[in-house]
Amino acid sequence: MVKGPVPGLRFGAARYLGPLITVTALDAERFFLLDSIAGQVVSLMEVLGSLGVGLAILIETVFPPVPSEVILPLAGFTSTQGDLNVLAAFGAATAGSLIGAYILYWLGAAIGAQRLRALADRIWLVEAADVDRALAWFDRYGEASVLVGRVMPGVRSLVSIPAGVHRMGLAKFTALTLAGSAVWNAALIWLGAALGSNWRVVSHTIDQYSAWVYAALLLAAAVGFVMLVRRSVGRGRRRERTGSDA
Repeated sequence: MVKGPVPGLRFGAARYLGPLITVTALDAERFFLLDSIAGQVVSLMEVLGSLGVGLAILIETVFPPVPSEVILPLAGFTSTQGDLNVLAAFGAATAGSLIGAYILYWLGAAIGAQRLRALADRIWLVEAADVDRALAWFDRYGEASVLVGRVMPGVRSLVSIPAGVHRMGLAKFTALTLAGSAVWNAALIWLGAALGSNWRVVSHTIDQYSAWVYAALLLAAAVGFVMLVRRSVGRGRRRERTGSDA
């Protein structure tokens, strides 16, 4: 069993990490990696505040091995300590998600699937198979995969690539990315705030009950998207009525 403080964490970061969990030897490497990431995220938040959250999520979107399941619950917990505004953190996280998604979208549009596979094999913890999985996901579910994929760990970042490869309409890509990202970010930040010093439980729960978590988040994303579409349609109709009355 591995238990104890994580070497190398700054003192300022350590006060946010709460009680450390006990892990098996098989989980130790991932455990220490997540603690290291958490420490770096806390350092960003200490220096940049909510902008640090947005920057961390932008990096997570472009570089998938950095998990939002750690970043966002930690941001939620930090907000309960009075060191971070939760609404600002949510806004920054969603902006970071969108900017990162744009980067991958344009990357997919600019260099294509084949060159992306070769590039993925040169990046640490990313493989050509990850690109293939994102492409297969898009081929199976079409443009809706952008919305669905934003709440699916392992796919949520890379799903922007096939959207770019297929030159999906930018307005629709933006709307679907914002809807899915908003649901995911709000859910994880709220969970981190609700769990307090036990925020670390979020990533482990997602791993353990992934199917149920994905289903719940997918349902929330679908409901949010339907509401967004209905609101947009309603505004369009009101403008038409106003124009005809004039």
